[in-house]
Amino acid sequence: MLTDTYVPIAEEIEAYALDHSDAEPPLLARLNRDAHVKLLRPRMIAGHLQGRALKMCCRMMRPKRLLEIGTYTGYATFCLAEGTDPDAEIHTVEINDEMEPFFRTYWQEHPDRMKIHPHWDDIRRVLPQLGPEPFDLVYIDADKRDYCAYYDLVFPLVRPGGLILADNTLWSGKVVKEDATHTDTQTRGIMAFNELIRNDNRVEKVLLPLRDGLTVIWKK
Repeated sequence: MLTDTYVPIAEEIEAYALDHSDAEPPLLARLNRDAHVKLLRPRMIAGHLQGRALKMCCRMMRPKRLLEIGTYTGYATFCLAEGTDPDAEIHTVEINDEMEPFFRTYWQEHPDRMKIHPHWDDIRRVLPQLGPEPFDLVYIDADKRDYCAYYDLVFPLVRPGGLILADNTLWSGKVVKEDATHTDTQTRGIMAFNELIRNDNRVEKVLLPLRDGLTVIWKK
């Protein structure tokens, strides 16, 4: 039994992890800084550590057809693109078209931009336009109130053996607070999604305490 053990705070743990991971690419580092200067909610971007994890996931899986729900700045989009083969295609969907100028600034410079197909519309209108081919990987990072709806929408479109990744599934720790069921609608949305995934026997799943929570879902 260990006693008097020093437990570093979360910031120190993250700093250590970053120091022992691949560096943030210069373009993404610039995007990160720009987001913190120009945007109201810069913490909504995936960030350095999670971005490297997304790239690594693609390196290992080598998906050819990807879907992202929630583009925001494009940070996660670019990380997914980094990890995929040259013939991959990534459809990224964002309902807030006010983010388009910010996204395009970095998309135009990104070496993998030809893989990335942005759509500025509601995912429900976009999906029918993308053809019948199944997706190898879906990344969900949009309105937390609609996570269950997004999951039900895309699940039939993911091939067996494909992955669904869902971001923010710990939601700043609000999911474990005693009064969580009485808090805001976004917290309730995340909690409902987490319960949905836990009870879905069509998949295998793990909720990783990476940054704000990343759930990895493998379709049987």
